[in-house]
Amino acid sequence: MAFLGSLSLSPLPVLLLLLILILILIHGAHSFYLPGVAPQDFQKGDQLQVKVNKLTSTKTQLPYTYYSLPYCHPKKIQDSAENLGEVLRGDRIENSLYVFKMREPQMCNVVCRLKLDAKAAKEFKEKINDEYRVNMILDNLPLVVPIKRTDQEDSYVYQLGYHVGLKGLYSGVKEEKFFIHNHLAFTVKYHKDAVTESARIVGFEVKPFSVKHEYDGKWDEKTRLTTCDPHAKHTVANSNTPQEVEENKEIIFTYDVDFQESDVKWASRWDAYLLMNDDQIHWFSIVNSLMIVLFLSGMVAMIMLRTLYRDISKYNELETQEEAQEETGWKLVHGDVFRPPNNSDLLCVYVGTGVQFFGMILVTMMFAVLGFLSPSNRGGLMTAMLLLWVFMGIFAGYASTRLYKMFKGAEWKKMALRTAVVFPGIVSVVFFVLNALIWGEKSSGAVPFGTMFALIFLWFGISVPLVFVGSYVGFKKPAIENPVKTNKIPRQIPEQAWYMNPVFSLCSEDYLWWWRSYLTSGSSALYLFLYATFYFFTKLEITKLVSAILYFGYMLIASYAFFVVTGTIGFYACFWFTRLIYSSVKID
Repeated sequence: MAFLGSLSLSPLPVLLLLLILILILIHGAHSFYLPGVAPQDFQKGDQLQVKVNKLTSTKTQLPYTYYSLPYCHPKKIQDSAENLGEVLRGDRIENSLYVFKMREPQMCNVVCRLKLDAKAAKEFKEKINDEYRVNMILDNLPLVVPIKRTDQEDSYVYQLGYHVGLKGLYSGVKEEKFFIHNHLAFTVKYHKDAVTESARIVGFEVKPFSVKHEYDGKWDEKTRLTTCDPHAKHTVANSNTPQEVEENKEIIFTYDVDFQESDVKWASRWDAYLLMNDDQIHWFSIVNSLMIVLFLSGMVAMIMLRTLYRDISKYNELETQEEAQEETGWKLVHGDVFRPPNNSDLLCVYVGTGVQFFGMILVTMMFAVLGFLSPSNRGGLMTAMLLLWVFMGIFAGYASTRLYKMFKGAEWKKMALRTAVVFPGIVSVVFFVLNALIWGEKSSGAVPFGTMFALIFLWFGISVPLVFVGSYVGFKKPAIENPVKTNKIPRQIPEQAWYMNPVFSLCSEDYLWWWRSYLTSGSSALYLFLYATFYFFTKLEITKLVSAILYFGYMLIASYAFFVVTGTIGFYACFWFTRLIYSSVKID
């Protein structure tokens, strides 16, 4: 990397150059459309292929492939191409036997007929008991179940996917029974072009039923179901007898499909998904917390600024007087306030990692505003965050090494290596343990070996070299000059009362603010983890030990990342503030 010495490069142009190169390569390999740019037009009679996705449950947090249950399946199961984000989310998109024809209703189509053995019955019962939902996709739109709202007339919320089945008492039998949803009434909503007569799909809904189908005579392909009238609008003639899940029980899977013209345009078809019946998003709590934080931050800022201006005026007035005045307040520790802290190398590592996180979040938000991360690009958010994290490694190396050089550090290569491996290494260990547990449960959420190799390549093949490049550039720059000189002998910190430590630092002659600024702001991650624990015991109904371990494991990773980014923001705020106030007063 010696050739970099002759170039006056900063991390921003290097990063932009790398991003342009990656975008060119991605464009040549695989492209995706933005919402509203490339809709698909269908003529009457065109084939519509329904794809099946993972089975999900809020009780277990473990996704499974659709065909992990003995559902009707085609002769050859084909996997759809999935991006990195989809794989990490546990998505497994495959073909199915549900095939429609555009704007041609179909009534009581038989998909297949199954006879359950003991294993199949047990698997269905387990998924029904854990409240698993079946997810399907048509024209990139996920399947939803419309649920009428009780507080508003003619208004619906939507639930992603339909439940595998239900359980309960039936016909006065005290024993709890399991029933499967074996009849699906699909509704495909379309927006028709008045000129070309072509149509675009703008909605995909379903109403599931549990029906014990009956038929006369021996079963064959031409057998007519007596519980199904293909000439009636409501094809299920008798749904009073649900289909029980039990060994040696026969199950016939059927479906209807109806087409409804809609005024919703293709560009607005995702708007309905904003009304999803998702109890896991607490928008009111989020907005309320943000308002409280902004209000309290404003009050604290006003108080501190008022006090600060008063102190600065007082100190500068004393300097103009002829008589020597004794230094007081935060000016008293000016000779020690920029003294390097204990474990300064570790602080540099975490500050650099926090800068990497902050850059990733900032650019991700910009992409989201521009529409690159819309719901139509499934898995795009996670993919973008991973790639941005990798490329932001150049800023991590730059920030950590700049701070390291200010602390009189000389071995920038060791600092770069620590910055590149400390945080990802800790997260990787936790992630591998959790992934092993998911593998043990045979869940589709387990990351395949090929994806593992891709993640390792992104880490060591791209992120680590970029961290070294950023560190090299940062170390070549002149060291950051402090506004005041540091004494050779550390000043003794007076013993502090319990109420003065550690909230009021500099005013109580305690100049050890470096780590305190990072840990104080980063401690908000503790609140996040405690709230996640409270939410687990009050809202979730997770009963399996593995699911609980996965929940707390992933929340631990999220809280750790939150600690790093908030700690870095707090550190830089204090760093800028401290440099500003000491450069505003006259010190001999």
